[in-house]
Amino acid sequence: MNQLLYTLQIADNALILGHRISEWCGHGPILEQDIALTNTALDHLGQARSLYQHAADMFNALSTDEKKTLFSSTALQNKINKGEALDEDDLAYLRDGWDFRNLLLTEQSNKDWAYTVVRSFLYDAFNFYFYTALQNSKDTVLAAIAEKSLKEVTYHLRWSSEWMIRLGDGTEESKARVQEALNNYWTFTGELFEATTVDNAALADGTGVDVAAIKIQWQERVNTVLDEATLTLPANVWMQSGGKECRHSEHLGYILAEMQFMQRAYPDMEW
Repeated sequence: MNQLLYTLQIADNALILGHRISEWCGHGPILEQDIALTNTALDHLGQARSLYQHAADMFNALSTDEKKTLFSSTALQNKINKGEALDEDDLAYLRDGWDFRNLLLTEQSNKDWAYTVVRSFLYDAFNFYFYTALQNSKDTVLAAIAEKSLKEVTYHLRWSSEWMIRLGDGTEESKARVQEALNNYWTFTGELFEATTVDNAALADGTGVDVAAIKIQWQERVNTVLDEATLTLPANVWMQSGGKECRHSEHLGYILAEMQFMQRAYPDMEW
């Protein structure tokens, strides 16, 4: 069961960040970047789909009693009571907010271009080293998803790094905006390397990644980019956490209300 929760944690990050980035579709500062962000959102969505289907397969293999203990959603409980199998869409659209395990950073609002770039960069740098390590997972499906996704993740990190440098070493206004975003979103970076019970169990059985071990690599990459961008690393910042343990900011509720509306309003609809 822990392997299932660990997979959901990774999938939720991909889905929620992908949804956030997709909000830029049609609103990018220039056409090229509008398309770039839309493609990035699709990359995250594709990763989420693969991960959710893997999680659904593991869920369907559980006993009925085990299934009933995992989610609080009435819609999912109804499916479980009817003996119906779950799929990727059920896990994305029918879980309630307190069943999601995504990092708090991924659900933070876009605000403006600088905030979007900073959020992406901080997460992309982490995700690159995370997926690199996940290729060694004993869960062969997770390892395959990581290997397949790493090319996309590498591009995401290059894109966000270039924009950090472009804004930080740009005009006086662009530097001020990106520094403000970095100062405000830095408080969510501690959770990237916070090992929960689920993380520790996954690491112990060879399924998961040692997030503490990749922290040094992440710090080195972040410092390198910030130096080139002439930005100042925030210091003595109190770190927020809770997303990985299903405690979220108010932003997640708004995301799910929009994203899940159709399935909630018209259950079991198909195109």
